[in-house]
Amino acid sequence: MSKERKLWIAFLLVMSVSFAILGYYGFEIYQKAPPLPEQIVTTEGEVVFEGQDIKDGQNVWQSMGGQEVGSIWGHGAYQAPDWTADWLHREALFILNEWSEEDYAKPYEELESEKQALLERRLQVELRENTYDEADGSITISPMRAKAVRFLSNYYRGLFMENPELDELRNYYAIPPNSIKDETRMQQMSGFFFWATWATVTERPGSDVSYTHNWPPDELVGNKATGDLLIWTGFSIILLLVGIALMIFYHAKMKEEEEPEKPVEDPLMKQTITPSMQAVKKYMWIVCVLILIQVTFGVITAHFGVEGDGFYGLDLAEILPYSISRTWHVQLGILWVATAWLGTGLYMAPAVSGRDPKFQKFGVNFLFVCLLVIVFGSMAGQWMGIMQKLGLAENFWFGHQGYEYVDLGRFWQIFLFVGLFVWLALMVRPLLPVIRQRTSERNLLIMFLVSSAAIALFYGAGLMWGRQTNLAIAEYWRWWVVHLWVEGFFEVFATVVSAFLFVRLGLLRTNTATLSVLLATVIFLSGGILGTFHHLYFSGTPTAVMALGATFSALEVVPLVLIGYEVYENYKLSKATEWLKDYKWPIYCLIAVAFWNFLGAGIFGFIINPPIALYYMQGLNTTAVHAHTALFGVYGFLGIGLMLFVLRSLYRKQIWNDKLLSFSFWSINIGLILMVLLSVLPIGLLQTVASVNEGMWYARSAEFMQQPGMDTLRWMRAIGDTIFAIGLFAFVWFVFSLNSSKRLPEEKKEAKVREEEYAEV
Repeated sequence: MSKERKLWIAFLLVMSVSFAILGYYGFEIYQKAPPLPEQIVTTEGEVVFEGQDIKDGQNVWQSMGGQEVGSIWGHGAYQAPDWTADWLHREALFILNEWSEEDYAKPYEELESEKQALLERRLQVELRENTYDEADGSITISPMRAKAVRFLSNYYRGLFMENPELDELRNYYAIPPNSIKDETRMQQMSGFFFWATWATVTERPGSDVSYTHNWPPDELVGNKATGDLLIWTGFSIILLLVGIALMIFYHAKMKEEEEPEKPVEDPLMKQTITPSMQAVKKYMWIVCVLILIQVTFGVITAHFGVEGDGFYGLDLAEILPYSISRTWHVQLGILWVATAWLGTGLYMAPAVSGRDPKFQKFGVNFLFVCLLVIVFGSMAGQWMGIMQKLGLAENFWFGHQGYEYVDLGRFWQIFLFVGLFVWLALMVRPLLPVIRQRTSERNLLIMFLVSSAAIALFYGAGLMWGRQTNLAIAEYWRWWVVHLWVEGFFEVFATVVSAFLFVRLGLLRTNTATLSVLLATVIFLSGGILGTFHHLYFSGTPTAVMALGATFSALEVVPLVLIGYEVYENYKLSKATEWLKDYKWPIYCLIAVAFWNFLGAGIFGFIINPPIALYYMQGLNTTAVHAHTALFGVYGFLGIGLMLFVLRSLYRKQIWNDKLLSFSFWSINIGLILMVLLSVLPIGLLQTVASVNEGMWYARSAEFMQQPGMDTLRWMRAIGDTIFAIGLFAFVWFVFSLNSSKRLPEEKKEAKVREEEYAEV
């Protein structure tokens, strides 16, 4: 049996087994998610919340920005508190103080330690007992807890509406006055906050840990790290070491084939550029526009961290609050990277055969128009949703869904899903005739189509939750999109495209590239698919999910140990022949991808992956470190690198501004590392210490985050951000300047000849 066939079998096995396990535990999550009650009542029969209030309250929370305004269960933005950790600690202190005044006629803080311990144990018994009755679907709470609910509902009403006494706190949290404009909506959102918090402290039936595995850490209520967290952390580290050893052994054993003889001229310069390939230019231009918008909103979002209600004195929050700027910053980051990659695919598919199928150019142009409608239509809908101009149902369909990375309304999701299948059809049509010819590139092209189909298909996971789906279940499907779609199959697609480009340049043998792609895909997906669970440790899922997530997310790091070899190989390829100087910066972008894969996805990712680490770090700026260095460092640079490959082919003999590209490349890299090392990482590490010593509530509180030292660290981010933004602006300038760049003398003539040749074909 050939190596190729063995790897295809391994690929199919990994896919089938991994998704079977993912599906089985998804079913378990459906069965064991924190129950949504029909009513929350007191032991005296008073109705505190109706079940529909909780469901509607979840939609109210989503409408004001959801995970873009603080977080729930640790998932979301970092400026405001985690509302579950915040509610839990405030509720605990309120009850303790009430009991202390009743029993000892003094505040809880003034009691002797023995009496404090007695009240704390009494509190833990009350809060941790599971009083959900499956028969009538009710949750029963004590009159004292109901009193705490009324107190906290009033506090949050003042915070999200317009209590002048909370103006300073609102400013710290970057929450504009009257973010919620309706009393009924506010009461409903309080119901959702209570239910989500109830799940963090209430023990599962037959267990001594809460639905969220005792997250957030808060010893006052008995939320402490469990033995399972330590055991599976240790196991994940052991498995990581074993995986690294096996990877190094396999790599050492592999016999490398002889390198192919390098072409004396650039093969890509001889390929025919079809009308649909020319039409891809506008995709590269819109990528640049989206980059400019995204960076602008990134600067605004970061500044809200130090001036929560404005931008250097300008009262920006009135028309563009933090929740909107962060939504657009995050969403556009995904969309411009995706557009760069999809545009590259549209360019490469007809390049293989050298001709367009019928209506290919029309399809490329039509898809481009759809893309613009989705991007700017969804942004408009999100603004209207957050500004409370839509009903709850309308907001779900056209406004803001409140889930980070999939914030766009359901209508726009469906539109994008259909658009991805249109893109897939545009990829398949030019390639099918070539695949039928059974050339040496056949398996590589099949893998190219498989990864393209996965990109189209797996975005559909974002359609699996409804408007009022249980949050634990919605989170399960959301991470299918974020982890499997963005971090998973886009990665496979990128690996295939990079290998195919090197084959087309004559720098890799087709067989070598095919084997490398299949092997890399098998290794990556072996940990990557089930590694999805590491996002769900504390999202209302069973313990088995944590065990699987810890085990397989550790394997995601294994391929990165050989990243230095990948860097060296790419660098060596860039020096292979004289004409490859034209591809220096596209290849350097691939080298940057390898570097950030190791640092951002590997080092910074593994810091927060083990269960015991994430228990204290979930929802802190350590997550933002991983997000920026992995999302931009890996996927952003890959998008830029692929764009440069396409532009090098489209603008074949134009004189490139090498100095401008060099400045852009190094500014982006230096700015990104300074952003992390000078600001985001130190803040995250200090928050981690606070989380370990005091609890998550304190690590995210205004009391901790508004200390002078923390404020200085936030301002320090401006250094890296500025250098980073200048680098991206320089890149955009470079791309648009290509249209007016000088050409080599024979270029105009050759371009005309190529057009005539294509017309004859």
